[in-house]
Amino acid sequence: MYKYNFIALVVSILFVTTGNNTAYSMNKSINERTTITILQTADIHAQLDTHQELFVEDGKVNFRESGGLAVIKTLFDTERAANPGRTIIVDGGDLIQGSGYAAMSKGNVFPDIVKQMQYDLLLPGNWEVVYGKDIMMEVMNSYNTNVIAQNMRHEGSEEQLFPPYWIKEIDGIRIGFIGINDPDVPIRQAPSYSKGILFNGLDKSFEETIKKVKFEEEADFIILLAHIGLAKQVDLANNPISKYADYIFGNDTHERVRNPIEGKYAKVVEPGAFGSFVGKLTLHFEKGKLVDEHYELIEADPNRFPANEELQSIIEKKKNQYKEELEKVIGYTDEPLYRYLVVENAMDNMITDAMRWKTGVDISFSNGFRFGNPIVPSNGEPAPITRNDLWNMLPIDDYVKTGKVSGSRLMEWLEKEIHNVFAYNPTERFGGWFVRFSGMEVKFNSAAERGERVESVIINGEPLEYDKIYTISACTREGDPEDMLCRMKNVDDVETKDFTMHDAVMEYLSKFSPVKPKLDGRAVATDLGPFTFSTLPGTDYQFK
Repeated sequence: MYKYNFIALVVSILFVTTGNNTAYSMNKSINERTTITILQTADIHAQLDTHQELFVEDGKVNFRESGGLAVIKTLFDTERAANPGRTIIVDGGDLIQGSGYAAMSKGNVFPDIVKQMQYDLLLPGNWEVVYGKDIMMEVMNSYNTNVIAQNMRHEGSEEQLFPPYWIKEIDGIRIGFIGINDPDVPIRQAPSYSKGILFNGLDKSFEETIKKVKFEEEADFIILLAHIGLAKQVDLANNPISKYADYIFGNDTHERVRNPIEGKYAKVVEPGAFGSFVGKLTLHFEKGKLVDEHYELIEADPNRFPANEELQSIIEKKKNQYKEELEKVIGYTDEPLYRYLVVENAMDNMITDAMRWKTGVDISFSNGFRFGNPIVPSNGEPAPITRNDLWNMLPIDDYVKTGKVSGSRLMEWLEKEIHNVFAYNPTERFGGWFVRFSGMEVKFNSAAERGERVESVIINGEPLEYDKIYTISACTREGDPEDMLCRMKNVDDVETKDFTMHDAVMEYLSKFSPVKPKLDGRAVATDLGPFTFSTLPGTDYQFK
């Protein structure tokens, strides 16, 4: 009896391999050699069509056309044909918000389109909640595909909105995906958007889910599909909680990771935004063991991947009822408008200039976003700006608030906002881009200690005075306290205006077009320089 038990133990050791990358058992049917392709899109932000995109090449900014869901469909079909039955396609969230077509339909233009694209797996992002919980659930369940999110639960019952993970088995190889959305959604977005949803962070339940996928589900390769931003995703890759994960497929910060960032436990990638790129991970297995891998970022080039005609036809039909309104030209620009820089962007200079002109305040603010495809003049002619372009820039059309704040309160808020962007500890970062403004010039050292970064503040040509009261304006956020403007609390004499941010920008463009916004030094990080696209301490990552 003992002899047979010993033989069984030896056989078990020979045929069961466990480790960070592989785990397979005798009850699996393993092919001699298997190649698996995994494609990822992220942060498409409702960009249906091919658009101008920004590239940093040889140290210079260039623009060319990229993206479009029908273009991505052709890219998907090309990759599926190259590796039939062994290609997995995932999206990492922020799909249904970011354009006029999304806003006017409340995301309902997307289910038929997404079904045609044949995704295998979807993750809700921080903006999926923008139309409220019920609409999010209706739209995401209408995709007729797998949706996962380990940390989103129904308030009250605390049951999960979606399954926490998904397993795909190909030739006996089990690929496990675990979804995690940003637990700061109720703070990053207007609080009303996520009403009825509870979020947990990277807690014990998340760690237990990873162990379950590894050991109970016997996953050979584990991918954390995370919508928490690149800095926090790299931090997660260095956290022991990820010791059983192989890759973190990141999302949220619109970064373009062309070579995986090596963490202590896992590798991190992120495939840009607006459908301009598709990430491609190729895995080669021999007898169930990973022997080689390759990652690349594929540009969704419409010349290389001509738009799928059937899907493009569906897209045009979905757009028809909104097209007349959204394609109206509301102004022109003589300068390229884009929004990828961390500290100051011409597009936001134009928006906040419009807000200050309309309200007459000392300083106008707008949150730091990366929304908005570039708008680029060509052939010496100004570029038109349409209503849909405005929705791309400002995907939420909130009413404008004005109020009053002391110089000392303003300084305290600036230090907080700078720390949100440049904190060396990734878990203390919030968003990824500095707040935008007009009427103020701020110089700061991003590498200085917390609370000591601001070097100078000039308001309307004069140094900031701590005891002086300044008038400000910003957008409202549904669910925020009445005395909060642009995450600044305890603002005095707050008044909600009868016009929206869109109203202000359209009126400004009608009066001043063609506009000529440029980087004018209103926000300067003295240790970084003006053309900083990303900051990720401890890595050699560069946005390009």
